Amino acid sequence: MTSKPIIGITMGDAAGVGPEIIIKSLEHEEVFNDSHPVVIGDAKMLERAKELLKANVSIKQVNKTADFTATSYGEILCVDLDMLPGDLKFGEVSGKAGNAAFHYLKIAIELANEGRIDAICTAPLNKEALHKGGHIYPGHTEILAKLTGTKDFSMMLSSPKLKVIHVTTHVGLIEAINQIKPDRVYKVIKLAHDTLSRSGLKQPKIGVCGINPHAGENGLFGYGEEEEKIVPAIAKAVNEGMQVEGPLPADTLFFRAQRGDFDIVVAMYHDQGHSPIKVLGLEAGVNITVGLPIIRTSVDHGTAFDIAGKGIADEGSMLEALRQAIELAPVK
Repeated sequence: MTSKPIIGITMGDAAGVGPEIIIKSLEHEEVFNDSHPVVIGDAKMLERAKELLKANVSIKQVNKTADFTATSYGEILCVDLDMLPGDLKFGEVSGKAGNAAFHYLKIAIELANEGRIDAICTAPLNKEALHKGGHIYPGHTEILAKLTGTKDFSMMLSSPKLKVIHVTTHVGLIEAINQIKPDRVYKVIKLAHDTLSRSGLKQPKIGVCGINPHAGENGLFGYGEEEEKIVPAIAKAVNEGMQVEGPLPADTLFFRAQRGDFDIVVAMYHDQGHSPIKVLGLEAGVNITVGLPIIRTSVDHGTAFDIAGKGIADEGSMLEALRQAIELAPVK
């Protein structure tokens, strides 16, 4: 990399652990050694988190046109939207916090589109608060897709031992099965192939989950969903030269993948893909939206309202998300 990338860090729902894990992550000097971080959020919430953690850092408020490369370890730049009351309660659902979280992301997308930041790393938001704030989206991924005009996208979870990409995400199980169609499965397989190919893998090995127990076991379970919805997509991908195997039983596929048999697993629905990653450890998981025109990584955990404001949130996933954003950011 010829110069350090500028990473825009959105605060997410400030009533959650976002401000804390941002401060804790930016206490790691390696982030400044490898990038120029800038927070998009509310400076007053960073100040509260700083005091809570007794962190030896300073917060510098800047506007959207500031020089984001003027960073130094110990000083945190913040594009201050000043949208929240100073006495916002930690750990409680707030429409104001949900609305602010939406606008932090909106500004970050604008900065990325303008080329002023090179990647976005997001702290978690709360879906109930987001809806209370008037923004009816299932989560970050769908907001990013809408605001960037992206049609073909997917959520990829990455950990040191396992990568998973999803055909469906934030919908109920019955709706997920309805949404699983050959064209969608093929597009997600191709997103997985293209994403890993760009990262340097010449021929990534892709394992595809079935929907039913034992991937249907030749019609014994289910109503032929694997044959109808998944097999045609795999056949098309293989015909195009991709190295794809499936549909395979999920209960053994994830074990095989973390053993090294596959570079990535295509999961059919949210819990099928999320559960194995989270068993491996929340602190190691990173959420990456693939298919967007901009790089976006995120923590693989929620707002943790139960511990927000206590100073005990672990910054491991945020730190790993920053590392991935730095690694994936375009080279200048």
